[in-house]
Amino acid sequence: MLIRLAILRLAILLTSATINAYTVPAAAASQCASPTAIAAIRTHWAAVRSQLNKVTDHEAACRAYAASFYESVTTRQAAAGCTADADITALDLVINGFNDLLATKCGG
Repeated sequence: MLIRLAILRLAILLTSATINAYTVPAAAASQCASPTAIAAIRTHWAAVRSQLNKVTDHEAACRAYAASFYESVTTRQAAAGCTADADITALDLVINGFNDLLATKCGG
C-alpha cells in the first residue's frame, strides 16, 4: 500500500511538472542560461544531493529531490536551443541523476 502511494505521488508530481513545463511563459523559456550559470546550477544541485543523503526525514528528502528534478527539467527547457550541446548533455545528466534518486530512494 505504501509503495503504491509513493508511486502515485511521484506520478502526480511528474504529471504536474510536465503540465507546468508546457505552461512556462514564452519570455521565461526564451531566456538563455550562460555556460557559467549552468555550471553554477550543477554545482548547487550536487550540493543538494550531498546534503539530502544525510537527511533522516525521508518524506522531506523525497520532496526536495522532486523539487530539484523539476527545477533541473525547467532549466534544461529554458536552455534548449540556445546553449552548447555539452551544456544540454550536462543538464540531462543532472536530470537523470535526480530521476534515479527519486526511483531508488522514493519509489519504494
